[in-house]
Formats: sequence, structure tokens, C-alpha cells
Amino acid sequence: MQVKEIVQYLESSFPLSLQETYDNAGLICGRMEQEVQGVLLCLDSIEATVDEAIAKNCQLIIAHHPIVFKGLKKITGSSYVERVIEKCIQNRISLYAIHTNLDNHFDGVNAEIAQRIGLINRRILRPMGQQLYKLVVYVPKASIGALDQALFDVGVGTIGNYSECHFRSQGIGTFKPNQFANPTIGKNDEREEVQEFRVEYLVSKHLLGKALKAMKEAHPYEEVAHEIMLIENEHQFLGAGQIGELKEAMDSLAFLHFLKKTFHCKVIRHTELCKNKIKTVAICGGSGSFLLPDALRANADVFITGDFKYHEFFDAENQLIIADIGHFESEQFTPQLLAEKLKEKFTKFAVHLTDLNTNPINYL
Repeated sequence: MQVKEIVQYLESSFPLSLQETYDNAGLICGRMEQEVQGVLLCLDSIEATVDEAIAKNCQLIIAHHPIVFKGLKKITGSSYVERVIEKCIQNRISLYAIHTNLDNHFDGVNAEIAQRIGLINRRILRPMGQQLYKLVVYVPKASIGALDQALFDVGVGTIGNYSECHFRSQGIGTFKPNQFANPTIGKNDEREEVQEFRVEYLVSKHLLGKALKAMKEAHPYEEVAHEIMLIENEHQFLGAGQIGELKEAMDSLAFLHFLKKTFHCKVIRHTELCKNKIKTVAICGGSGSFLLPDALRANADVFITGDFKYHEFFDAENQLIIADIGHFESEQFTPQLLAEKLKEKFTKFAVHLTDLNTNPINYL
């Protein structure tokens, strides 16, 4: 098993195109051809994590947080970041980060939080834009079935909970092959008219390359008439944060105690308990204060996340309860999520969860 096989699988599920512009997800250190016998999954790749990987014979570390966010001009061991990279290189350990591309996926970090809280009817709190394209293909009637199958096989034509969707309208296509053409229909240097269909498909951004390849392979024409258009529709299953409902409303104080126990929190920082009952719950793993306006618009009773600043607590204006459970606490189960994903696909290497608590924050 090579690093590239694991990376390709992860990125087929959680494409790098989903990461935020500031992020640095992907292979940070190492080579795609590196042989892998063991993988270590963690939240943070600090020096002790690399030591753990060495002890457990892991040639690949998959971390949620990228250790390199900014460019490194020197690697002299003067910071823990430089020492981690240096130690990985010395011990031939590849280092991979799967960060906001996992955060922004419907079945990513927030899905794990929602599952542990018991949320139903999950929706994206702030759906992503510019993630959807319309692919229009002009094709003779006899070839629609083959074109459909090829595109549906790579995931094209999915709208929410519906798959294999397309819209088609009939018309007449005209063309005149020149002397160098090899036309499927018609003759060189003669103008031809053909009954064709305009077939429209919705394509997620990360599938566009596969869609075009599949289209060209399935289409009977030498030159495939097609159009690609970015559309402004928000993607229903991609974006920041999530919101859902508890199966039954809970007393607000009891709910906070439930959170504290579920996420092993030493403390929960929260605003005034302005809601007697908790039913609608907004969540965001990690630092989610930027989503407070979205949680307010969605009429959430509580917003669970980490890293709220002092003045940001005022912004709730007693319309919902902010429950800051901590950055580490909200994302601590992410390695388990990745372990389950990898074990579904691979049996050729050992998957290890870190034994380390890398939370840099302590409580007295």
C-alpha cells in the first residue's frame, strides 16, 4: 500500500476543493510513493505524535490540523513546527492533513458531533456557493442512455436526495465536417442535419474533471458539443456548520450537563440561559464564532462550538445560548471518524488512533 492510494481515497470523499482559501490541507511532508504498513490518526501532529508514529511503526500520520499554515523559509529546529517536519523527514514518515475539507463536508466533523448529541434532520448551517456547475451536452437520441450511464457512474446528476437527474429537450443540430474530420454521421464537406437532444446535468465542482472524461468516452461524436456553466445555487450538502433537532426537547441546564459529559469538558463557557428548553441545535467543530449570525437566523436554541472571544458572547443578544465547549473538545472524535472511513476501504495496513491528548489548554 502506498501513500497515494490512501490519499486518493480520502480526497475522493473529502476533496481538497472544499477547503477554505486560508487552509493547507493535503500531503504536507513525504512522498506519494511511500510504502505504508501503519497509519496514525490524530488531531494535532506535534513532536510527541511523531514519536508515537515511530513507536507504532506508522509511516503515515493523518492529522486534522495542518501543522504548516504559512510558508517555511528555514528548517533549523527553532520551532516545534520545524522540528516536526525535520523528524518526519529523518524517519521517512509522511504527514497528511485533512482539515476544512472535512469540516465542510456533510459527513465530516460536524456529522460526528451531531451523532453524539443525537441530532436529527441535519442541514448545513452556511451552505457553500460556487460548488455547482451545469453541464450541457448535445447528443443523438440513440446515445442518451450510454451518456447517462457514464455520467451517473461518476456521481453526476445528483440533486439533494435524488440521483440520476437530467433535463433534456429536443432540437436539430447542424454541422459540416471538413476533409480531415472522421464523422460518425454524415459525409465530409457536406452539411448535415441531425435530430439531437440537449441534455443538462448538475455537477459538483470536484467531479467536473471526471465528468468531462466520462462524457468524451461515452459520446459517439468526434467533437463533443458541450457547455460548462458555473451556477450560483448553494450546495445543500457542503458548507460550514450544521443544524438539527433533538428528538425530544431538553431543559437547558440539563442539556449543558449532557454536553459536558459527552465531550469530557472541564468547563463550558456559556451565555445566559435565555431558553428554558433546547430543541434546535446549531454546531460547528473548532472555531465557529463566525457562524453566530447564521445560527441566529436559523432560530437555533443553542450554538455549540469553540474559541468564542469575550465580546462575541454579547452578540447572541439573549436570542440563543452560546455553548463554548472548547476547540479540542469539539473535534476530539475526528480521528475515530477517519478510522472508520479507512477501515471500510482498506485491510492492508494497521490503523492506529493516537493515545495522546494534544489539547494545549489546561484547566486548574
